[in-house]
Amino acid sequence: MSKGHVIVIGGGLGGLLAAIKLKEAGYGFTLLERNKGVGGTWHENKYPGCSCDVPVALYEYSFAPSLVWNKSFPIADEVEAYANELVARYDLSSGIRLEEGAEEAAWDEAAKLWHVRTSKGETLEAKAVIGALGQLNKPQWPAIEGLDTFEGPVMHTARWDRSVPFDNKRVGVIGTGASAVQLVPPMAATAEHLTVFQRSPNYIIPRPDQAITPEDKALFMSDLESAGKIGALMRELTFAAADLQTWKAFEWTPEGRAALTRRAKDHMEATITDPEIRKALTPDFPVGCRRILICDDYYEAIVRPNVSLETTHIARVLPDGVELKDGRTVPLDFIALATGFNTTDWRWSVDVKGLGGQYLHEAWASVPKAYLGITVTDFPNFFMMYGPNTNLGHNSITSMMEAQIGYVLKALSALEEKSAASLMPKREALEAFNRKLQSDLKKTVWGDETCGASWYKTDEGYITQNWSGTVQAYQAAVSTLKPEDYEWN
Repeated sequence: MSKGHVIVIGGGLGGLLAAIKLKEAGYGFTLLERNKGVGGTWHENKYPGCSCDVPVALYEYSFAPSLVWNKSFPIADEVEAYANELVARYDLSSGIRLEEGAEEAAWDEAAKLWHVRTSKGETLEAKAVIGALGQLNKPQWPAIEGLDTFEGPVMHTARWDRSVPFDNKRVGVIGTGASAVQLVPPMAATAEHLTVFQRSPNYIIPRPDQAITPEDKALFMSDLESAGKIGALMRELTFAAADLQTWKAFEWTPEGRAALTRRAKDHMEATITDPEIRKALTPDFPVGCRRILICDDYYEAIVRPNVSLETTHIARVLPDGVELKDGRTVPLDFIALATGFNTTDWRWSVDVKGLGGQYLHEAWASVPKAYLGITVTDFPNFFMMYGPNTNLGHNSITSMMEAQIGYVLKALSALEEKSAASLMPKREALEAFNRKLQSDLKKTVWGDETCGASWYKTDEGYITQNWSGTVQAYQAAVSTLKPEDYEWN
C-alpha cells in the first residue's frame, strides 16, 4: 500500500533519483517532464563536444553503477542514455509523463494538499511536491545590438540543432565558458575559419580522460564481485581527492590556491607559446572565483591556423558578421552562442504558490533562500533537489542530490510519525541558516572582493548558487532532521 502520492517536477538526474527513492520507500509518484525524453540538461544540450566534466566514477549514482559509459568523462549522449537506463532498471516509466510539464503548483491549506496543473490542462493532487528543475536550464541570450538581424544561423549551445551544418563556414563563437571550451575544438576541426569572441578568459585544467573499451567492459563482467569493489574504491578515492584536496582552493588556503593556479598555468603554457596569446588567456581574477574549466583540447584549437582569438568586445551584430568596438568587422556565416544560463533570478518554468497565494518567485524576488537548499518557509511540503546554495565548484552534484533525497524521505517519514499533514521551516530557522551560510561563504574564494561578477552571485554580491563547504559537511548537515526548526500542522 502506498504511503501517499508525491509529484516530482523535472525528469533530469535529480528528478529520476527522487522517483527511484520514493518508490523504494513505498510512496507513489508522478514525474512531470516537459521534454520528449528524460535526462534534463543532458537531453537538451546537443552541441558538438558536449560532455560531463566530472569523472563517471563520481557522477553516476553510488547505488547505480553502469556499463553505458565509453569514456571516463562521458559525453552528453551517454549521460542521457544513463538516465534512460535508470528508468528501465528501476521500472519508473509508469509514473513518468513525458511532454507534460507542470505549469502551476498551488498549496491548498484547507485540504493540506498540492494541486499541480499540467501543460495538458489536467490538475493532479499530492501530499508533497519535489521540484527538480535544476540551476542550468534557462539559456542566457546576450544583449547584443543587431543579433536578430544576422542572416545566417544563430544557435545557443542549449538549443542546438544538429541538422544545421557548419562545415566550411566562417563561424563565430561568442563566449569562453564551460560550453565554449567543449564546442570550439570540434567546430574548429571542420570550419573554414572560427573566431572566438572572448570577454574574459577562464582557468582551465587538464581532463585526464580515457576510453572505456568493450574489452574493459568484458573484463568487468567476467568478475562482477571484484569489479564492484574496484568501482567503489575508485569512487571513494575520487571523492576524497575532490573533497579533501581540491576544496582547499575554494576554501581559499594559500596551498590550495597555489596548487590549482599552477596546474592551470602549466596546462596553458604546455600548448600556448606566444606571449601575447598567453597574456590574453590569463585571467585577472583568482582561481576558483568562476567555474574552473576542465578540458584537454581547447588550447590546441586556439592555436590552429584557422582559429582567431578576438579580445576586442563586440559593438553590434551585422547581417553578415559582427562589428567590433574598434570599428573592425569580422565576416561570419554562423554564430554560436556559448553564453551559459540565467541562474541568479531563480524563476522556474513552473509557478509555485504557497500560503496566502504567495508565489515562490515573489518570495525570492530579492534573493533566493532555502533551508539546507531543500525547504522554504510558507511553502509546506515543498522540497527541492539542487536548490539554492547547493551547487559545487569542486565535487559532484550527484553526491549532494543523494543526500538531499535522503533528507526529503526523513521529512516525509516524520510527517507520518507525528500524524501531521504538513511541515515547513520556521522563518527564524531559515534566516539563521542563511546568515551562517553567507558568513561562511565570505571566507571562501567566492566572497573575495577581487573576484568580481560570476554566475554564482547577484550583482549585489549575495551568493545564491554555491554551498559553503565540502560535500561531507553538507551530508552531515542533512543527516538528521531537526523537528524544532519546523512548523508542523
